[in-house]
Amino acid sequence: MKRIEQQNHALIWKKYDMTLRVEAWGPDAVRVRASRNKDFQNRHDFLIPPPPATAEIHCNTEHISDMGLATGITDLDRLGDNMDGKIINGNLTVELAESILTFKNSCTGETVLQGKELIICAGEGQAITGALRHTGAAHFEAQVDFEAHHSEKIFGMGQHRHGFLDQKGCVLDLMHHNCEINIPFMLSSRGYGLMWNHPGTGRAEFSKNRTRWTADCTTEIDYIVMIAPTPKEILAHYASLTGYTPEIPKWATGFWQCKLRYKTQEELLQVARKYKELNLPISAIVIDYLHWTHMGDWKLDPEFWPDPKAMVEALTAMGIELVVSVWPTVSRKSENFPHMMKNGMLAGVKHGVPVMLSFTDNGGPSWEGMYLMDPTNPEARKFIWDRLRQNYVQYGIKSFWLDAIEPELVSHFPDYSGVKFHLGDAEKCGGLYPYYAQKMIFDGLKSQGESSVISLGRSAFMGSQKFGSAVWNGDIKSSFEMLEVSVKSGLNMAVSGIPWWTTDLGGFYGGEPRSAYFRELLVRWFQFGVFCPLFRLHGFRNGDAEENNEVWSYGEEVFGYLKKYLHYREQLRPYIQQLMDQCQNEGTPPMRPMFLEFPDDPKCWSMEDQYMFGPDLLVFPVLKYEQRQRKVYLPEGHQWKNENTGECSKGGQVITVDCPLDFIPVLRKIK
Repeated sequence: MKRIEQQNHALIWKKYDMTLRVEAWGPDAVRVRASRNKDFQNRHDFLIPPPPATAEIHCNTEHISDMGLATGITDLDRLGDNMDGKIINGNLTVELAESILTFKNSCTGETVLQGKELIICAGEGQAITGALRHTGAAHFEAQVDFEAHHSEKIFGMGQHRHGFLDQKGCVLDLMHHNCEINIPFMLSSRGYGLMWNHPGTGRAEFSKNRTRWTADCTTEIDYIVMIAPTPKEILAHYASLTGYTPEIPKWATGFWQCKLRYKTQEELLQVARKYKELNLPISAIVIDYLHWTHMGDWKLDPEFWPDPKAMVEALTAMGIELVVSVWPTVSRKSENFPHMMKNGMLAGVKHGVPVMLSFTDNGGPSWEGMYLMDPTNPEARKFIWDRLRQNYVQYGIKSFWLDAIEPELVSHFPDYSGVKFHLGDAEKCGGLYPYYAQKMIFDGLKSQGESSVISLGRSAFMGSQKFGSAVWNGDIKSSFEMLEVSVKSGLNMAVSGIPWWTTDLGGFYGGEPRSAYFRELLVRWFQFGVFCPLFRLHGFRNGDAEENNEVWSYGEEVFGYLKKYLHYREQLRPYIQQLMDQCQNEGTPPMRPMFLEFPDDPKCWSMEDQYMFGPDLLVFPVLKYEQRQRKVYLPEGHQWKNENTGECSKGGQVITVDCPLDFIPVLRKIK
């Protein structure tokens, strides 16, 4: 037997032991939950409570206006044959009929998303809205299927190395790894967005015969669907539910200088001084790993960094921000290990010893087992922040690089099933590890009175952006193939709600500094980096940690090109600041797939190797070795000016552009 009723702003549908709740969730959106437990249990910090719903609820033969909560009004014509209920919430209409949910555009009546019938062995075998299979206690494996559409294009979903901007046809593991970031939000060319509210492991399948979402361990099915007239408005709705970016520190839009390791305070200061002597724009310099005494001490080694306060003061006088790398790893030799182990501040395992990965550390063997802090534990966040405050912040260091916060689990890769956090099993909540690490930094710096906060992390989740979390695309290879992947990674991260994004200019590893291939690659990567939200040089050249990685390290010819791009970026910073301000208020990222600016142009939904940087700059990176020309599509309705030659071209055509090595790959839209 089935039963349907209305509770406040939601339809409640019950059949056997399954309860389905479809609820207006902010403007133009609904939240769908289904459970076989007595109560709905998901309480997600990454979701911001929406404003009061104003939807119309139609339930069987009753028409109940949610605005006034009037009851008892019969309106048979508002429900079709066999329809159990309907919710109209602005641009979104959801119909429930025989357990199948259909999501429609309220203005056009067009179906944009429809559930696909699942036959599950429950009782006599009934069609239900999704599958919840017991995996133990009150936990289930959840599965939801939707009808597939061949022409649909799907964007977002975080960051992946498969090399596609359009995710249609892809199967994605919902799990963080180095270079792989799981943000289960998709934006569809059919005019809707979908948030899969499960921070644990699972899978998304965007295949020809179905779209399937799976969560390996959960208490219920939970997702949100939203509809808006344009992709920008969908992203605005998404930001309203997960958080807008805060104010970005003014220095952060400039050039960041970094290499694998600056070993001493004097070495780092010498590099900073040389940038200033050469009159090169620089906003930040980074101290990377092994600057500490032991992993998990979270403090500078005084032997090599004897006077951090004086170092920060010297850099500040030069107009340079100091950024310090903070890792989640904790060595048994750390002074903090006994306290953290005793008080449950380290990630655990169901069986065995909770050593998560092997890594090198100061004063020890080449490799040793490491534990992980547990940022999902509020007491651990408080304790670790106190260490950071005492050992960095008190000297004026207030910008942090959060490396390996997927977290990296080499000993357990790729199986998270045995890992446990304070918040629960990793397979249920592991996606929130970077979220809480970023929250720790944001809350800590805010408590110290900082008005603008940024941290750079190797992972993220839905909502990380509200903590001023910037992301880069991990330890990638130095190759033209990975440069092309990076363009698409940055665009999908932008559509996933993470607008502050960057990449290791030149790639992280495998580059031969003296080769013509790598030097050209570095030049082309810089050209792309100029038009990324953050602009940061980093890398591990030729497998040699001692290799220099400053802009003057690759010969006079390359230096001349890179110097040009540094100054061009500096000229762009006021424009970039405007884009950051817009993102803070509207949720529109600076780095935009073509369809975000031109949604009515079908060709723009298929452009994967060019993009808009803000509303005015069309960027088309050169992505092949020794390539000196490339084709560019110009959207209709505008003139487009080549920033290198001054030549103008009419929109609505594909043009071929000459791309010499000193070329800035951008066209400016002429209004």
